[in-house]
Amino acid sequence: MSYPLVSIIIPTYDRTDFLKLTIESVINQTYENIEIIVIDDGTPHDGNLLLCQTFEKVKYIKIENSGGPAKPRNVGINLAKGKYAAFIDDDDLWLPHKIETQVNILEQNPEFGLVHGCCQVINENGIIQAQIAGRPGSIDVKHGDVSMRMMGNWTLMTPSVLLNKTIVDKVGLFNEEMPSAGEDAEYWIRCSFFTKFYYVDEPLVQYRIHNNNISAEAKGYADLSLFLKKVLTKFNSEKIINNIQYNILLNNLCAMQIKMVKKFSYKSVLNLFVLNPFWIFKRRNLKLLTFILIKR
Repeated sequence: MSYPLVSIIIPTYDRTDFLKLTIESVINQTYENIEIIVIDDGTPHDGNLLLCQTFEKVKYIKIENSGGPAKPRNVGINLAKGKYAAFIDDDDLWLPHKIETQVNILEQNPEFGLVHGCCQVINENGIIQAQIAGRPGSIDVKHGDVSMRMMGNWTLMTPSVLLNKTIVDKVGLFNEEMPSAGEDAEYWIRCSFFTKFYYVDEPLVQYRIHNNNISAEAKGYADLSLFLKKVLTKFNSEKIINNIQYNILLNNLCAMQIKMVKKFSYKSVLNLFVLNPFWIFKRRNLKLLTFILIKR
């Protein structure tokens, strides 16, 4: 069994107390061959710097504020030297055997370029909640070649991912033009067209929910389908997907968009026209949209 280097990338902004707990959960991994890269997105004080200086393994980089995690993650990816890359936000925690478990899986199953799983949910005070985030009804849903069943239906829990960096060479970096909270979903969907996903049905991560949690900003997802359509168009032109696959996945995006009508009625209907102006005029789809708007 080999022990390749794992690069761990932590984007952060002005959450020194949470960041300390996150770094400690990474330092306490049973897998030792790691590098830890903290990318500070322009915190207006030196608290994060002073904290990171207390950890021998931590490399700290501060950049100009970009307003979201995509830029810091990309900076971290470009600095990473490991065979594998993992991402954890500055308010989440890893259980001690997270990296060891996932490295073993990818080393023993080289046909998979990405391993992921579900997460325990904790509150602001670190108390474990009843729910498990990211667990599918059937394990097979999130395992294997998921490219035709992921888009428009589900995404990965980013802190649960371990990624072979050869996939990054094919996929590229996170989309820095996207609003925060949707950029990770778009990235993992792109990855699904270049590698199989290995799903571990065991919580290896504690995912924190709190008032300032960026994932609570639902507006970040309002235009996700439009960015994903750009992915489809690009992949179709590059022959990564054929016309039949394009139409199936575009229909999935329309279905995803209509689920958002209750939150963003005008915006969602407008996006439906942008996605596929003919979709809404199909009798069944028009009836569904009318029903949702009335119920709203």
